[in-house]
Amino acid sequence: MKEFDEEYLEKIRHLADGHDDAALKQVLEELHPADIAELFQELDLDQAEYINQLLEGDKAADVLMELDEEDRRKLLSEMEPEDIARKFVDHLDTDEAVDLIQELDEEDRDEVLSHIDDVEQAGDIIDLLKYDEDTAGGLMGTEMLVVNENWSMPECIKQLRMQAEDMDEIYYVYVVDNDDRLRGTLPLKKLITHPSVSKIKNVMETDPVAVKTDTPLDDVAFDFEKYDLVAMPVIDSIGRLVGHITVDDVMDRVRESQERDYQLASGLSQDVESDDTMWRQTKARLPWLLMGIVGGIGNSLILGNFEQGFVTNPAMALFIPMIGGTGGNVGTQSSAIVVQSLANGTLDLKDTGRQLLKEVGVGFINGFIISLLVFIYNAFQLNPLNPTTLAVSISLMAVVLFASVFGTFVPLTLERFKIDPALATGPFISITNDIIGMLIYMGICSWMMSLLG
Repeated sequence: MKEFDEEYLEKIRHLADGHDDAALKQVLEELHPADIAELFQELDLDQAEYINQLLEGDKAADVLMELDEEDRRKLLSEMEPEDIARKFVDHLDTDEAVDLIQELDEEDRDEVLSHIDDVEQAGDIIDLLKYDEDTAGGLMGTEMLVVNENWSMPECIKQLRMQAEDMDEIYYVYVVDNDDRLRGTLPLKKLITHPSVSKIKNVMETDPVAVKTDTPLDDVAFDFEKYDLVAMPVIDSIGRLVGHITVDDVMDRVRESQERDYQLASGLSQDVESDDTMWRQTKARLPWLLMGIVGGIGNSLILGNFEQGFVTNPAMALFIPMIGGTGGNVGTQSSAIVVQSLANGTLDLKDTGRQLLKEVGVGFINGFIISLLVFIYNAFQLNPLNPTTLAVSISLMAVVLFASVFGTFVPLTLERFKIDPALATGPFISITNDIIGMLIYMGICSWMMSLLG
């Protein structure tokens, strides 16, 4: 990645403001599309638009797809649908074209599609738009090398030369039967070592790893990692080859998914960036902050019912932050482990009972150690028989056990109902554990005070 110092950026700004096309084109010719996309982020919108007009062909399309979604949306909003189709979509593979069109308004989508020169490409894009974007069908592209199992090697080579003319990258050669059902793959090595073989089916590799169009993104990513693939064929419900997915497409989508999960776990209700407007950031942050306020009011109502207890034994109030913080931390730890295990495929919903039992065991061990250490501390600071000494340790044990089970149960339940389990690693767990922990602590304190006087 090229580093841009302020002197270089000032030079580019000066060239753009002065409309020095020749000098700018020379600079752009030397830069990688990813570097140009980074350069756009350092310019104002008018300068970026002007430089964008100078880009042509595949490079213009590559630069656009390297931009952040928000920057891409700003740039596209200043362009006519016909220009978007001719300048960008015509030069993109179908999977990238679908990603781009999905970012447009419904009205603009139809306009862009109507101006695509290649009718076959437009038809492929329309077909791909029908799939959910988080499935194999939504990820796949249709540009691939396909041969028939009954072709001879000379015929195969002839067809591959024709198909490869319009392709940027070649990963695998897929073999189909007369009904377009996937039969195998043809290693490029065998094109060289078996030039006179009678039919492709005699040298192809059978039983390739493939996914169906409705396979979820997480399962696709898991298969790529498990089998160390760089590309994977996609089939329909009856086994016909309809497209393929490349590893870079999967990694890009997984990264976007992880970013969404991280923001959700951080209490953000929508995707935001540091350079977004104050209003957009406020809308993203406010919902969970309001939920935190509701939780705080709930805690204050709980504590208000035990006001007399604080008067009788003020030491009770000293441990309120520790009880709430411990419950929130334990719950977040448990839910984070479950969410991560669900994402990487090491935990299945049928293992719910076993996972809950394991968390009970872990919670018991952690709770016992924490409670014992706090009891020893309070025994010296207060009195071993002081109601608060015993209440704090017993409460910690109960809170840790509850938070462990709750932090495990919630993401598993959300996963079962097809809701993003990352929701369970954020403020929801912390707020709930805080309230329940306070009820447990106040209840045990009251019981111990009545028991020990």
